[in-house]
Amino acid sequence: MSLVIHNTMSGAKEPFTPLAPDAVTMYVCGPTVYNFVHIGNARPVVVFDTLFRVLQTLYGSVTYARNITDIDDKIIAAAKEGGRDIESVTTEFAASFREDMAQLNALPPTLEPHATQNIEPMIRLTQALLEKGHAYESGGHVLFAVESMEDYGRLSKRSLDDMLAGARVEVADYKRHPGDFVLWKPSAGDDPGWDTPWGRVRPGWHLECSAMIREHLGETIDIHGGGRDLIFPHHENEIAQSRCAHGGDYVRYWMHNAFIDMDGEKMSKSLGNIRTVRDLLQSYRGEVLRFALLSAHYRSALNFSADLLDQARATLDSFYGALRDVQDVAVEMDVALEKEPFYRALLDDLNTPVAIAEMHALVRDLHKCADGDKPALKARLLAAGDLLGILDQDPEAWFQDADDEGAISAQDIEALVAARQQAKLDKDYARADEIRQELAAQGVVLEDSREGTRWRREG
Repeated sequence: MSLVIHNTMSGAKEPFTPLAPDAVTMYVCGPTVYNFVHIGNARPVVVFDTLFRVLQTLYGSVTYARNITDIDDKIIAAAKEGGRDIESVTTEFAASFREDMAQLNALPPTLEPHATQNIEPMIRLTQALLEKGHAYESGGHVLFAVESMEDYGRLSKRSLDDMLAGARVEVADYKRHPGDFVLWKPSAGDDPGWDTPWGRVRPGWHLECSAMIREHLGETIDIHGGGRDLIFPHHENEIAQSRCAHGGDYVRYWMHNAFIDMDGEKMSKSLGNIRTVRDLLQSYRGEVLRFALLSAHYRSALNFSADLLDQARATLDSFYGALRDVQDVAVEMDVALEKEPFYRALLDDLNTPVAIAEMHALVRDLHKCADGDKPALKARLLAAGDLLGILDQDPEAWFQDADDEGAISAQDIEALVAARQQAKLDKDYARADEIRQELAAQGVVLEDSREGTRWRREG
């Protein structure tokens, strides 16, 4: 079986074949670390983490790089506004990003290159562009000359005229063509900068990724991922820099996830509807956020709302409930993934909604199967969860952990359950019912059985 992915460059789904027979290289644009990341930033992390998991089932070596942009005008502005040095800002928010993504069960990437640690590769790339006539110096800047590349705009399917049509931005007088983009910009005063052949300057965003990819992954990589908003200008400009400097394909498969809407509206700062992952984690577990992000196909827009999160939590409750019912069933078998419908769905351009539907089917089968079939079904459900980055918690703990920090504690619940049991032994049934109602009012459901009383929190 082979993986099929949608290649943005061709606009079609294509069978995936890596450049090396049993090794894959993948690069995904990471965060600019000047603030907490929002839920839109988390979507590509979760999408490409899932792809990373799938690729590891197919190939012996998968090198996944996700960069940290730690030099940018937004970072400089945030540091000045807070009266802080830039390194303290970038260190804090890079750490916060890693913490938040770990809460979403995202695996660490193989490599995490930082822009500021790759200045020399950026200088070498710029020198190659200048030598080949694709870049020029002007007004203290070094710029890429878009007219020097014959097929500039091929990824975004735009011509230079299309790119400039209707533009209302003032064109800088140091540009030869309005579409030329900055490779290096001058740094004055206390702004961060590096001494280069072109003076004290700092790099442009597009230059950083091109240089880090060549330095850490090679001249041509298999997969480059990111959000759709990066197609133009960022990824278009990466292609221009890398191919004009070094030739080759640069990237063989481009993958882009669609946008997130908040309650039906496009998420934007101007609308004030941006929600950070850190904020959402105060009310929802990271696994719920991850599942919500995977509930729609990665190339489809996702309406992120309280209803979606509640639905995600309810679905995970049903999955964990099925696992709790077979908690004592031992699983000591390997799952033949190539025979699994959920795996075939993921190999078809990472079709997570179909994979999730197949997990529902496994849960239904698990509820009604004979005891002898339970080990295999449980193993298959866990294998699907592993590929999606879910179902790695103890089922009992899942139902007892609280989403809300202000919720009644597990210890207090256990004390009330014990008090209710004693009330029943004392035949004080009114008190027993009162405790059940008291817990229900706090979102705790009691389940009585021959084995005793179990409890779970309701969303």
